[in-house]
Amino acid sequence: MPPTPAPENNIRIKKPAWLKRRLPSGPQYEQVRKLIAKGSLHTVCQEAKCPNQFECFSRQTATFLILGDRCTRNCGFCAVNDGPPTPPDSKEPERVARAAGQMNLKYVVVTSVTRDDLPDGGAALFAQTIRALKQRIKGVRVEVLIPDFQGDAAALQTVLEAGPDVLNHNIETVPRLYATVRPQADYKRSLELLHRASQSPSHIPVKSGLMLGLGEQDAEIAQTLQDLHRAGCRLLTLGQYLQPGRRNLAVQRFVPPEEFEQWRCKALTIGFSEVASGPFVRSSYHAHTTYQALADKA
Repeated sequence: MPPTPAPENNIRIKKPAWLKRRLPSGPQYEQVRKLIAKGSLHTVCQEAKCPNQFECFSRQTATFLILGDRCTRNCGFCAVNDGPPTPPDSKEPERVARAAGQMNLKYVVVTSVTRDDLPDGGAALFAQTIRALKQRIKGVRVEVLIPDFQGDAAALQTVLEAGPDVLNHNIETVPRLYATVRPQADYKRSLELLHRASQSPSHIPVKSGLMLGLGEQDAEIAQTLQDLHRAGCRLLTLGQYLQPGRRNLAVQRFVPPEEFEQWRCKALTIGFSEVASGPFVRSSYHAHTTYQALADKA
């Protein structure tokens, strides 16, 4: 695993063959796209320009993005628009639940933009969405991918009390790169959130994710994995960072699939229960598969 340059190097490098794929399409893809548009909903798949959105829509899966489509932060890796956000929509949880029901989903991932403008960071709407999904769809599993709520323990507790099946919060990168990649976030604050979630009496599985290819070094990755495990994280995703737009940070290195496999093995050795690691892996990509693998071990 050779060293990589720092993220201020903005030279574009050619995308390797292993990152090229055909884009699925067809009636299932169109059905999901139309349901989302008709319900005036947002998905992180579309807003963040996820490379897996065509595949996921074709499989009738999506990650719902609540609390609007404007983020109060401006992370260097993210394509979601920043700017003045709109007030929370109290009807959004029911629209999400209705769309998930129409898609016949049994596993739903819900995330949000970061809303530092709200007193609870949007925690109440997360809780309402979890409850709406569970009321409408019998036996549904709900995974939430939450922001850091600026370290507000009460906001985190609001989400946990709603009974999600997985609590996910992405660490995203190694601490040295936070000033460039996540300038308004705090590495220790994110670890503390994960630790608090892991101590919940409900024993909800805690999950996090890391992007590779931003200039991190091997020793930094290994240390971050150790930090996540000590914080109580047991589910992990490792994926390739891809530059979503010209204003975003450039890719410093494309990590080959065999290295992702090496990191998967390393994480399992550290003690993670389930690890999804590969160039196309994202936080919610095949999230049901990861959760089911953990449940099967219980």
